[in-house]
Amino acid sequence: MLLGLAVVVALAATGVWNPFPGLWEWVDRSEPISEPDVVWQQRVGGTPRSVTIAGDAVVVEQRTRVEARSLATGTQLWERKADWSAVAGGDRDPVVAVGKLLVKGYELLDPATGATRRRDDDAVAVWTYRNLLLDARCTDATDCTLSAWDPRGTAPLWTAFLPGVHSGLLADNPGLRGTRRLTATRIDDGVAGAEPAPPLLGFPVDGRVHVVDTATGRVLQNVEPGRDERLSVVGGRMLRIAARSQDGTCYFAISARDPATGQEAWQRAGVNLRTAGSAGCVQREDPQGARNVLIGVGPDGREAVVDGYNGRLLWVGDPGTKLIAVDDRYAVFRAADKRSVVARELGTDRVLWTRPASGKAGAALTPYAAVVADEKPSRLAAVDPRTGRELAVLRTSANALAVGSQGMIVGEGREIGYVRFGAAGSSPARPPGDGGNPRPGGTGPGGGQNNGDCGPKGELCPDPDGGKDG
Repeated sequence: MLLGLAVVVALAATGVWNPFPGLWEWVDRSEPISEPDVVWQQRVGGTPRSVTIAGDAVVVEQRTRVEARSLATGTQLWERKADWSAVAGGDRDPVVAVGKLLVKGYELLDPATGATRRRDDDAVAVWTYRNLLLDARCTDATDCTLSAWDPRGTAPLWTAFLPGVHSGLLADNPGLRGTRRLTATRIDDGVAGAEPAPPLLGFPVDGRVHVVDTATGRVLQNVEPGRDERLSVVGGRMLRIAARSQDGTCYFAISARDPATGQEAWQRAGVNLRTAGSAGCVQREDPQGARNVLIGVGPDGREAVVDGYNGRLLWVGDPGTKLIAVDDRYAVFRAADKRSVVARELGTDRVLWTRPASGKAGAALTPYAAVVADEKPSRLAAVDPRTGRELAVLRTSANALAVGSQGMIVGEGREIGYVRFGAAGSSPARPPGDGGNPRPGGTGPGGGQNNGDCGPKGELCPDPDGGKDG
């Protein structure tokens, strides 16, 4: 045995024959991440903090570096040292913003090549959307400028003044005053990728909220909340959420105002938006919701989805049901019998689909697929959100990390893999406007949608009927 080992070492040293790379590849080979097997499976350098599909590339953010891999093959395209990254743009024009913590500035990279498209040396914060990129730079603590860019643009679309920024506004996508998304076990919070920019954004600055119109850059309001209030900007409205403690419970009231005029647009009492989680009714959290809708609990304990633009009740759950995913279009909830999940179209009584699931099933809605994660046995399923048609069903304990138009990325530890949706020629439909900005109140009948950035009331887009009724 010693003689044979010596011969092998000698052959390897002289370059005649080296079995060690192949032997190590065999030892290090990973088990398949799912059944059926994925299109490709790769081990990345560290545990991913986020994974995003950006066009034909997969951007993997790790603790101290960012890398991109081919969506088709999984091979590495490029790697960059960075502390944070975020993807802006849609399927046709994605860019990757990268930067270092506590260091001003960022770079915008091409996801396919890693080449620098634009560099900034002064910004302290960046927000990324499908149709917009925002950054903030400050000459001193009370003199900051907010700029909006087309994801691949070279000149700002507009700039706005802000009197300082919150101390937490650093790096990528620091928190603004909007909504908190529902979360699910084994489904990454960023599985849907970048969202369209909402019509209005609320920037917290020194205890006040500055409301900025994302179409024009106008600062519409500079509001200080009352002692028992929390402010949130949802669906083109400024929400004043009041919570009053009385008789051992919390009493809630919502007043939604048009920031452009200051006039009240709607009000609703008795709906708990889950902004207060302790005795005393102190509101420390944003309301739950997504895009232009809010999630609340009525006095009878039933969950409800409220249109942030006009206050309509778009969905009210039956007793015992539990909402697990929502967006502007659909609501997905666990049935009262805890044996199935059901999808409903918001604003109607129409049930779109039902599929068997346990009482611990979670879900997420993305522009291309609804993802359902279940346990015992562990499953991940991607279905068409309109019809429930199965796009991919996996036996796996991996997590759903990112969803694109043709498939999704799953991962466990350092292993990631790509699952292609459906058979040849079948894929989920592209969302309206390829991820354009939906008009507030656009859920349900009569709401309407636009396919671009038309402002909170569609005032920036031409009337297709030439201004005529009917």
